[in-house]
Amino acid sequence: MYRSESGFLNKINGDIVIKNYEIPEPADDEVTVEQKYSGVCFRDILTKQGFFPRVALPIIPGHEIGGTVIKKGKNVTSVNTGDRVSSLIYVPCGKCEFCSTGQENLCPNKKSFGEALNGGYSKYVNVSTDSLVRVPAGVPEEAIPIAACVTAMLVHAIVKMGKIKKGDNVLITGAGGGVGVHAIQIVKAFGGHPIAETSSQWKEDELYKLGAEHIVHANDDFNTDVKKLGGADIVLEDVGILTFNKSLRSLKTGGRMIVIGNLNPEPVSLPLGLIILKGNTIKGSITSTKEDLKMALDLNASGNVKPVIGKKIGINEINRTYDDMLARKIFGRVLIEY
Repeated sequence: MYRSESGFLNKINGDIVIKNYEIPEPADDEVTVEQKYSGVCFRDILTKQGFFPRVALPIIPGHEIGGTVIKKGKNVTSVNTGDRVSSLIYVPCGKCEFCSTGQENLCPNKKSFGEALNGGYSKYVNVSTDSLVRVPAGVPEEAIPIAACVTAMLVHAIVKMGKIKKGDNVLITGAGGGVGVHAIQIVKAFGGHPIAETSSQWKEDELYKLGAEHIVHANDDFNTDVKKLGGADIVLEDVGILTFNKSLRSLKTGGRMIVIGNLNPEPVSLPLGLIILKGNTIKGSITSTKEDLKMALDLNASGNVKPVIGKKIGINEINRTYDDMLARKIFGRVLIEY
């Protein structure tokens, strides 16, 4: 029996309620993972606010999961107790056309942690082995829970969808947040030139230390500033409506916009003539695959990408931390520490 204080979302727009929770036995194809840390994502806030209407309440939120296997279901052979593992943010069906071709991130039947399945706001989590990747030596503990949602998601967006090449200018919106600070490092690791957009001038020095080569400001016509730098081959759009139009106008002819975030879920207008005349593409990129997760962990193991943690909290600090995230008071990612 494993028991810990865990966070529960009982109703939309309600606070996360902390209570003592005893995790059930893992199913035949599951393992119980003991977490030292779990991650807090802005998507958790959007779930609380009701933007994911299929969330099964009450639920333990959180989809950034990883740690050490402490118990196995009877059919589990792919991992052993004592192994460090990192989890995808969902459980794929394993049967559809996407799962059979290594595109499990597009699985229409996947079940997401923190929405359909109890998630990471607990020291102990049951996870299907279909979602797990072994963590290689040299990966810091802080990198494990955020490997799928942050690092691997960015690998998928920048490398697979954006097709980054050495020398590419890459504009990263929301660069001071928990996603952007890792995007800068990944762009550098693949030989690109990161251009960081931020609305928080107090974050500038840290962005330069991470490898940003130029910084542009959200309140300015930053597309003009990006064009003076030669324009963007790739835009990694992590904010949404507040930066979308300027981001699109920052692209070179033939440039690619990869949309990974939407902090204010409202529709944007598309200047179709501009897109046609410049031959630009706009692609959505959703989460990551096991292949992406393995690549991300290798980047962590090599030291090319290091976890940027702005705050470690106890589970009972989660509601106040949501407020801090909404107010843009945190540089980097938030971890719950158990």
